[in-house]
Amino acid sequence: MLVPIFTLKLNHKINPRMVAIGKYDGIHPCLTAATQAGKVFIHNPHTRGQRPEAHRLSQSTQDSDISLLNINQAVSCLTAGTLGPNTTGHTLLVGSQTNLLAYDVHDNTDVFYKEVTDGANAIVLGKLGDILSTLAIIGGNCALQGFDYEGNDQFWTVTGDNVRSLVLCDFTADGKNELLVGSDDFDIRVFREDELVTEMAENETITSLCHMHGSRFGYALANGTVGVYDRTARYWRIKSKNHAMSIHAFDLNADGVVELITGWSNGKIDARSDRTGEVIFKDNFSSSVAGVVEGDYRMDGQIQLICTSVEGEVRGYLPASKDMKGNLMDASVEQDLIRELSQRKQNLMLELRNYEENSKALPGVSEGEFKMGVIPANTQLQTALSVRRATESQRAHIELNISTPNETIIRAVLIFAEGIFEGESHVVHPSAQNLSGCVRVPIIPPKDIPVDLHIKAFVGGKTSTQFHVFEITRQLPRFSMYDLSVDSSATEPTGKVTFNINDRPQRVVMWLNQNFLLPEGIDSPDITFTALRGGGLLRINMQHSGEITLRTDDIDLAGDLVQSLASFLAIEDLQAEADFPVYFKELRTTLTEVDDFHSVHQKLTAAMADHSNYVRNMLVQAEDARLMGDWRNMKKRYIELYDLNRDLINEYKIRSNNHNALLARLKSVNQAIQRAGRLRVGKPKTQVITACRDAIKNNNINALFKIMRAGTTSS
Repeated sequence: MLVPIFTLKLNHKINPRMVAIGKYDGIHPCLTAATQAGKVFIHNPHTRGQRPEAHRLSQSTQDSDISLLNINQAVSCLTAGTLGPNTTGHTLLVGSQTNLLAYDVHDNTDVFYKEVTDGANAIVLGKLGDILSTLAIIGGNCALQGFDYEGNDQFWTVTGDNVRSLVLCDFTADGKNELLVGSDDFDIRVFREDELVTEMAENETITSLCHMHGSRFGYALANGTVGVYDRTARYWRIKSKNHAMSIHAFDLNADGVVELITGWSNGKIDARSDRTGEVIFKDNFSSSVAGVVEGDYRMDGQIQLICTSVEGEVRGYLPASKDMKGNLMDASVEQDLIRELSQRKQNLMLELRNYEENSKALPGVSEGEFKMGVIPANTQLQTALSVRRATESQRAHIELNISTPNETIIRAVLIFAEGIFEGESHVVHPSAQNLSGCVRVPIIPPKDIPVDLHIKAFVGGKTSTQFHVFEITRQLPRFSMYDLSVDSSATEPTGKVTFNINDRPQRVVMWLNQNFLLPEGIDSPDITFTALRGGGLLRINMQHSGEITLRTDDIDLAGDLVQSLASFLAIEDLQAEADFPVYFKELRTTLTEVDDFHSVHQKLTAAMADHSNYVRNMLVQAEDARLMGDWRNMKKRYIELYDLNRDLINEYKIRSNNHNALLARLKSVNQAIQRAGRLRVGKPKTQVITACRDAIKNNNINALFKIMRAGTTSS
């Protein structure tokens, strides 16, 4: 249990997920948060009246304990911690869509101020892998970048989509931190420096990650899901109609094991067991929670859990002492327990009544004849999966056939599956006139990921009023949306990737059977599919020498196939040669557009600087005319000033549109590097990503495409 020990009302709103605690003088913890109008406030009640105004830092007019740091652009992330090797206090790090600021709050000076073209959506501070320096790692537009204390770029790699959350964690239990990355494409990726270790697929954007202990970590999704993983195994998850704004690990019952603290959009704070997800504490704010952090804010040697709301309310909590725990059981928790027990009692009574009904023979029916709800002993639930092409009335889909082997009927079917159905569940309830022993459910997987279908079916006789519930789990293979039949009119794919493996063809056939929906009797790895989502052919060929060629125009599919096959065959390093003419042509056009947008950006910036100087001169001339009583010239200057201001606003809109277009193109370039990397495995993958980045930095486009094709710069 937690006991509230202090409450503060700060006169500043707080941006969600942008709250930190920093000891900027090395002693006193200060609550730091992003607020409105591109500012960061620093609340320091410990050294009142000792903070001079200088450089970026200014005193708040609303609260003497608060200093304001002017960033002059929208803050997208912040954190605080020890960055430099010989620094006394913590460094404040503030990210925006264009820059990263490392700021020494105690000395009121910039440590460094770096332009980051890919933006900074999330930030984490700490050691990564074998890199000696502590890094400030930011995640932005499909890219990850790490800076040391001097602002040097020590780490860079690409990821699948825009980054939303980061955390450092010893995921592999090797004594070194890996980087966990949550992104818009619903994946949690684990990086050992720039090497991708593994990835876990979720069904929504990963908005928050937090390290708990060892290799265990908590996560939150944009759809209100919160849960805990231990490495790649998910321990538990819950889903709420509200959004999780912040998650944090804190030991609230002093048992040596941290609980998962979640702050919700409806103002609720709850603490859940890391093992089961059971709620063991909750409290409420009057507005949405902005962030959850911890620190010794009262300077009494005890670490408090500190929760903040978007309206500026701050509460500190301490774990209850052992003698108080028995008296601090929340009334609401007791009520929840009573409600749960009442519900269980009601369910058991209903179940008992059903058993009594089943034991009574129908009126006029002799004992031993068919009874209500009784079904034959050989009744079982059978499932089959098959690929169905698109028709005029229905899209291409996977058909799940659920049936029974006798005269029983299926009254209803409930299917749970992540990422397939809206709300993760689907119910089929045939009308009374259409009841039968077979139910067909169309399934359309949006992505190539394996999915477990958890099926529950109500089975009984045609006149039954009570039904037996059958449960079965069936896995949908990863590449199920590919059909063996091929149209004669289909065009041959021009893209391909080629690599060598030291394994038997039979092992590749096993992989095919495990990952595709194939009829029995397939014994050759030479096979052709039609993609049901986007059309186009996929050809897989294997030579006796072990050379495999995957032919497809979809570079993402090629990367997924390479990664899946390498994982199945336990291949650690795999070099490949690739050529995707259509995609590479589009990428070359994108790179040309990037250069054009950069050029326009520089011209617009120069023009805006010139206009700003004109504004300053005209303002001085207008004021001079006013002071001298020259109303005619004053009016003329202010009209010119008005026109110039209108031009500046229009130029800003053009500059903003140009910037957004540039970001979209840069995202495409980063994704291209990621895709080229996914065509390889292990060290060759890392080498391709690094070499591609170097080629782009040197503006060597020909070398970039050579690397993407051959995996190396050598001819």
